Amino acid sequence: MTSAPTRTVRTATMDDLPGVARVLGRAFQDDPLFLWLFPDDERRIAQGTRASALMAGFVYVPLGYSALVEAREDDDRGPVVRGAALWSPPAGEAGGAAAALRSLPHWLELVGPARLPRILRYFSALAAHAPREPHWHLQVLGADPAAGRSGIGTLLLRAGLERADADGTPVYLETMNPANVAYYTRFGFAVTDTVAEPGTPLTHLMLRPPA
Repeated sequence: MTSAPTRTVRTATMDDLPGVARVLGRAFQDDPLFLWLFPDDERRIAQGTRASALMAGFVYVPLGYSALVEAREDDDRGPVVRGAALWSPPAGEAGGAAAALRSLPHWLELVGPARLPRILRYFSALAAHAPREPHWHLQVLGADPAAGRSGIGTLLLRAGLERADADGTPVYLETMNPANVAYYTRFGFAVTDTVAEPGTPLTHLMLRPPA
């Protein structure tokens, strides 16, 4: 009988970046945000993987604000990244303007000069709705679709919520997938607002007070 893989939640390092990028690229291939950012079905996973590498590699992994689920498989492949979460700390958005400027040329190549201003305006609109009080910001949470509904995302989410509760700090997130609203509600989040920019994904803003 095949035993269940052993899972470990830990902070990601730069050595984990390829695995983090791959798992997030697969996790969001059908997400409304990635469907909007990368409309070409044949290129979306590759583009989403590169975008995830940009986010994780320029900001969250080097600053220690990312976590992953590592599963040790029975087929002797060793540890495999099965899920990842990227967070911004209460002190402010991780990386700030410097990281954004360093990554901008890569985003320009990825989405093209014609679409980049519209995409930047959308994310600026989201940033304007963020809470003013200090909070942990769950930027990205994704699990490998190949792992099925095995609770990997929940492991990552609970680990982050425990840290926020220990700090006595609320947790904030945006989701463009309406199916996620009920999921996050189970963990104490509530919708505080929506952003409905014309031609962009309807975005639900959710906040969870510390337990």
